Amino acid sequence: MHAFDVLGDPVRRRILELLADGERAAGEVTSIVQEEFGISQPGVSQHLRVLRENGFTTVRAVGARRLYSVDPEPLREIDGWLERYRRFWNQPLDALATELARGRRERRAASAADPTPPPD
Repeated sequence: MHAFDVLGDPVRRRILELLADGERAAGEVTSIVQEEFGISQPGVSQHLRVLRENGFTTVRAVGARRLYSVDPEPLREIDGWLERYRRFWNQPLDALATELARGRRERRAASAADPTPPPD
């Protein structure tokens, strides 16, 4: 399965978001996803399996619990693939940052030139 096929599903993206904050038990992930998406426990388990089998997560057993965490390698591959497209958004974002900085400078200059205190 291609990485974008895996990440194309909102449930799997949400699971990765949850795991990005740190390792979580399968039961905890299941409870959150069931509440947010209204899917069954077997449905959540299926999504966890897809993520695991495609290398996006790792799992380790601690007693009867299964603890899931993000495996960053497939995300690095996606990042590498996106590299060629960054030029489409980096330049506009750089321009936005320049305009924001210019606006801040102008406001500071205007407030320094006006010695009247602001109204209460």
